[in-house]
Amino acid sequence: MAFVDTHCHLDFPQFDDDRDQVLQSARAADVAKIVVPGVDLAACRRAVALAGAEPDVWAAVGIHPNEPDEVNPDLLREIRTLANQPKVVAIGEIGIDLYWRKKSQSDQERDFRRQLALADDLGKPVIVHDREAHEPVMRVLADIRPGAGVVLHAFSGDEAMAAAALELGFYLGVDGPLTYKKSNALRALFAQAPLDRILIETDAPYLTPVPHRGKRNEPAYVRLVAETLAEIRETTLEAVAAATTANAARLFRWESSV
Repeated sequence: MAFVDTHCHLDFPQFDDDRDQVLQSARAADVAKIVVPGVDLAACRRAVALAGAEPDVWAAVGIHPNEPDEVNPDLLREIRTLANQPKVVAIGEIGIDLYWRKKSQSDQERDFRRQLALADDLGKPVIVHDREAHEPVMRVLADIRPGAGVVLHAFSGDEAMAAAALELGFYLGVDGPLTYKKSNALRALFAQAPLDRILIETDAPYLTPVPHRGKRNEPAYVRLVAETLAEIRETTLEAVAAATTANAARLFRWESSV
């Protein structure tokens, strides 16, 4: 039995003091692969370097909507160069964030579209950040839908949005909030969503699942998300592990055996 953490910021400073131990803990918890997405150019470089140094770490590269830099042609060229490095499996995390609004919505949409076009040109799937931006995110994705696939990271939409996303062939990422007491709507949604369209994530160091909520998240805890998913779906942990691992292999185009 193996798990894949498809969204973990293992390159962040919160892990600088004990990254090796965190990786060892993840391996002990049967986490076979970890995807580290970039948020800015420096983070993308760190993610690519980390993937090159660790056999079970993979990278995605992209500019997060809360980063101040415009995704202009020069920046896109740098992202393209990084995306062509070994073990870079996706463009991300990219999208729209209307909670923090560190850039205008129009600027975020422009940068989102530019990176989606790059992903499509490169044949890479996309990891999408959507915070309180369901309508514009889905509108943009309807206009520019990368052929290699899309995962809506830390999915927080309603049933209608989930149905629309699934109709478009997208994957839904689920994280620690699935384990929270007040997440009844989220649990109901993931109890019914097709298992072959679900990816399990940590978003470490954030969104820590119960019983560690309030502390730093880490990739080993993806197993707790999988356990809750198995419980609400009334199936086995082995079934959830097998399905979500296969889903990650399909989206990120690596061998399904881990």
